[in-house]
Amino acid sequence: MDGVELGIDPGSKRTGIAVFTTNGGGERRGLFAVELAHRGGQIRDRLTVRAAYRRGRRSRNLRYRAPRFNNRSRLRGWLAPSLRHRVETTMSWTNRLARWAPVTAVHVERVAFDTHLMTAGKPLEGVEYQHGTLHGTEVREYLLAKWGRVCAYCGASGVPLNIDHIHPSSRGGSDRISNLTIACARCNQTKNNSPVEDFLINKPKLLAKILTQAKAPLRDAAAVNATRWALWRALDAAFPHAVRTASGGRTKWNRQRTGLPKTHTLDALCVGALNTVTQHPHTVLTALAGGRGRYRRTDPDRYGFPRKTNPRTKTVHGFQTGDYARAIVLAGKHAGTHTGRIAVRSTGRFNIRTAHGLVQGIHYRHIRLLQRADGYAYTIQDEGPPSPSHPAANPSLLRQELRAGRVVPEG
Repeated sequence: MDGVELGIDPGSKRTGIAVFTTNGGGERRGLFAVELAHRGGQIRDRLTVRAAYRRGRRSRNLRYRAPRFNNRSRLRGWLAPSLRHRVETTMSWTNRLARWAPVTAVHVERVAFDTHLMTAGKPLEGVEYQHGTLHGTEVREYLLAKWGRVCAYCGASGVPLNIDHIHPSSRGGSDRISNLTIACARCNQTKNNSPVEDFLINKPKLLAKILTQAKAPLRDAAAVNATRWALWRALDAAFPHAVRTASGGRTKWNRQRTGLPKTHTLDALCVGALNTVTQHPHTVLTALAGGRGRYRRTDPDRYGFPRKTNPRTKTVHGFQTGDYARAIVLAGKHAGTHTGRIAVRSTGRFNIRTAHGLVQGIHYRHIRLLQRADGYAYTIQDEGPPSPSHPAANPSLLRQELRAGRVVPEG
């Protein structure tokens, strides 16, 4: 093999990475696919909780502790931890794939949402544009991503979808992004120019959901905008003169032309200039970023007071929480073979989360290490659009499935 190429479809919550080869005629042959589930939202929430604890320490009825003065300098290109995580995890997997096979080219989708124009709801010219991003407006693509590519009123998918004004424009509704949604042709014609409150008068829960989601902030679009240049610079430093960028519209055109369904990994396979796709992987490796543990020294109770002291070391008898291991127990109530993710205890009796549930109190002498914890939980899924109830379609649901033992990290 002369070398492989990488395709990257960066996203706010999930990033698709495809490994493929291209012949002289522009025919791509997919070899391997990875869908990386980020934990940026979890990082943001934990930093918010930490900030609340620090504010609480200053506001207690004790000696006044002045807030730290904001005199800390930030380097050029600084990103918030939740945003930097997206770039670093993508680069970590890109470098890992480059160690397994020589990479000759990297195709990355560099999409941009003009949040300033979408929020304004009107054309901006001249000085009005000095406070916003100028290029890359894709309102329709943003709405499709925001509403999950289904009709907001009936939930229909796989049909032509139109942009619909929640408050009709004929009744004074604006073109602001918070007043736009996605609807199928049938619902669009049935609703016509009636207010959404009258159209969904018999569906109060759906009405409340639409009104809430319509006013949701442009958090995902802002995350993509903030990280796209940082990701490009990191890729260009790792693969000099081998990084090629493409727009999201080109990726969608390639995917529709080749008849492939909409997934992050297939979008990564269709990034950039190509003629056709002759083969794509039938399975996808889903890597859920779960972190490498906490560094805080105590766990507080519901009132914020220290409840216990956490151990100073993460390793117990050569194992640490998150390791993938197999236990062979010859006698006792846990007799049998148990394979899964372990949680270490200082007593030497560990817990193992298997596909059948949680097994507690297995001595470390019965456990054999299969794979060191690397901060990810792995699952294998079929290529294609996952259903909303599938754990792979929802990182938070997948974490619940991992804790419940119904999904086991692959070694």
